[in-house]
Amino acid sequence: MISEYIKKLQENIDITYNEINKITSDILSGNITDNEKADFLLSLANKGETDDELLGMLDKMQELSLKVEQPKNMGTVIDMCGTGGDKLQTFNISTTASFVVAAGGGTVAKHGNRSSSGVSGSADIFEYFGYDLNQEPAKITQILEKHKICFMFAQKFHPAMKYVAPARKQLGRRTAFNLLGPLSNPAGVKNQLVGVFSIDYLERLPVILKRRGAENVMTVRSDDGMDEFSTSSTNRVCIIRNEKTLMNVIEPEVVGLHKSSLKDIQIKNRDEAIKSFVNVLNGTANQAMIETTVLNAAGGLIVGNIANNFEEGVEIALKTIKDGSAFKLLENFVSDTGDISKLKELIE
Repeated sequence: MISEYIKKLQENIDITYNEINKITSDILSGNITDNEKADFLLSLANKGETDDELLGMLDKMQELSLKVEQPKNMGTVIDMCGTGGDKLQTFNISTTASFVVAAGGGTVAKHGNRSSSGVSGSADIFEYFGYDLNQEPAKITQILEKHKICFMFAQKFHPAMKYVAPARKQLGRRTAFNLLGPLSNPAGVKNQLVGVFSIDYLERLPVILKRRGAENVMTVRSDDGMDEFSTSSTNRVCIIRNEKTLMNVIEPEVVGLHKSSLKDIQIKNRDEAIKSFVNVLNGTANQAMIETTVLNAAGGLIVGNIANNFEEGVEIALKTIKDGSAFKLLENFVSDTGDISKLKELIE
């Protein structure tokens, strides 16, 4: 019974991988009540999740998800996203950077959702341009093969998560699922850039992903509270690449960018989110938005084995914006998967 495990957690006793894997199965089904789910998740959060507990939950989530097959001979396929919840109301940095990475030679199987705490999530951006969030996996594989970027809507690909939604809403606070969502990519990517909401996870997440067979993993947390690379402060980074783990500090000025202010990348509503996304890719946004995107794209290009270091990644990313290839990719993508008139009305 789940009540036994709730009691264990409340007594600060860890649960084994097998136990939590089975409990997650119950949580992601109608087998137990919403109150029991909420009690369990709260008790787990209060105790603090171990790596085994997180891995047991993640493996079950992946087992129950729909899968997207990666096209053959695509090279290194990556995902890049944050764990969310920084409440800083910034524009959609990882979504914008994903197009820059794809334009710079990378391949991005983007996984995301609607916003829970921000103004606009990645799903809101793709949906605005007419992208069908409920497309079947085979169609998404075709899109990825053709454009080197695709989007997988979390609610479509993790249908079992609907069973835990009421409990999460009832709690109204962060649970293990906030952390696991960005790690549960339906295309099974083995290379990822993940922004984390707490410095505590900077080293832990790469280790957890490595246990699942990951190759290149980069985690980032900026000193100004962003779960992405920031040009307004110091960035703490952990990289696992070529079987080596490296802790690093990235300062924007050191990699050829300018120090900015957080307010320069903040937005107030969805319209501003859409405009910022487009304006960065066509090179008309402010310097802070463009360079924040570039710095995040540089991280993605390293994870994707396109760039060897941040200086090189920054150079490639800036070039895609300056020479128009990032915006051209967006145009082609929207023409093929959505409604091009939506894009045209924003730039005319």
